[in-house]
Amino acid sequence: MSKFTEYKVIHVAEGGCGTLLLGSSGLPLKKIESTLNQEAADGWQMVFQVLEQKRFWLFWTREAAILTLAR
Repeated sequence: MSKFTEYKVIHVAEGGCGTLLLGSSGLPLKKIESTLNQEAADGWQMVFQVLEQKRFWLFWTREAAILTLAR
C-alpha cells in the first residue's frame, strides 16, 4: 500500500438552476472528468469518493460528489 503525504478534497455539485427548473439535473460528469484528468496530470490519485444529497432551498435536493485525492 502506498504512503501518501498530501491530500486534497474536491467538492463538485450539480447546478442549482437545473435543480430548480427540472427538479434534478444530475452531476456534471464532464466537469468531474476534466478535473480528475487535470489533477492526475499533476500526480494526484483519487483514493475516496462519496456522493451526498443535500436539501436545496425548501423542496428540492441537490446531489454532490466529494472526491479525496492523494499523492
